[in-house]
Amino acid sequence: MAGRPTASASPAGWHLSLSHSQRLSACAVSARAGIGLDIEPLNRHPQWQKVVRRWFTPSEQRWLLANNSHEDFLRVWTLKEAWLKATGRGIAGNLQTLEVSADFHLSGDREEPGWQAASGTVAGFLVTLVYCDERFVRPGGRLLAEVPTNLDLTALWPQAEPLTMSWHQPVTPRIRPCEES
Repeated sequence: MAGRPTASASPAGWHLSLSHSQRLSACAVSARAGIGLDIEPLNRHPQWQKVVRRWFTPSEQRWLLANNSHEDFLRVWTLKEAWLKATGRGIAGNLQTLEVSADFHLSGDREEPGWQAASGTVAGFLVTLVYCDERFVRPGGRLLAEVPTNLDLTALWPQAEPLTMSWHQPVTPRIRPCEES
């Protein structure tokens, strides 16, 4: 199979998104299509302002550079990466398809209902998930100390540390200006 994996073998038909950074790997699973995950260490991107100036929308640039907050940058960056994974696109030319306002209102270029995002921290990393589900339910997860021998996605791992998503927000369709006739 070419490209990144997006479906599981067990249970068949489930969708997945993978992310890794430094010493941590993550996998998000859903019975529905439209799931994207990104993780970043909380201390990453010492020169994050250069990324903002190059790749973010003008309104994102204004508020992020004025706030001068590394934490806000990381949340926006992981939101954009998870959005692109969930919508099946790469970074090149697509980072502006999700716009994040200063109050973290999310506006995306998809019109399907149910898009939402959540994030939390675990083990010094920011974990961000974007997914499509008409139910507005905050997702959760588990931090495993080691890879289990059974990778069946339906298995429960009671020894795993819970991951609590402390932030959860819907993604609204971007309002497009009316075309003049």
